[in-house]
Amino acid sequence: MSLQDPIADMLTRIRNGQARNMRDVKMPSSKQKVSIANIMHEEGYISSFSENEDGVKRTLVIELKYYDNKPVIELLKRVSLPSLRRYSASSEILKVNNGLGIAIISTSKGVMTDKSARAQGLGGEVLCIVA
Repeated sequence: MSLQDPIADMLTRIRNGQARNMRDVKMPSSKQKVSIANIMHEEGYISSFSENEDGVKRTLVIELKYYDNKPVIELLKRVSLPSLRRYSASSEILKVNNGLGIAIISTSKGVMTDKSARAQGLGGEVLCIVA
């Protein structure tokens, strides 16, 4: 199976898992997916994540977070697509829900939130938004 957009697949698995009230979701792992999961964990959108290795294959397991039986993540949207990349300068990075959500950005210094990128004066590819 060929995966055209692994980040969109990750976000879709999280959305589908929350729609079915699953405790955790599993997916193929990559460095960028681990970076995104780490940011989502630091910002409080997921409970935890772990990376398991089964021989050659690495699997990323994300434990979803709920509050009053409702998912913590209300909006999870892919912004930059493989066919249409979206880049932003540090001064033009969008604010998600007037600062209540986050945009995850891939910069030259690594994957970070929109607040961190603005503070460091870095622009980059806007991967997704989470609210």
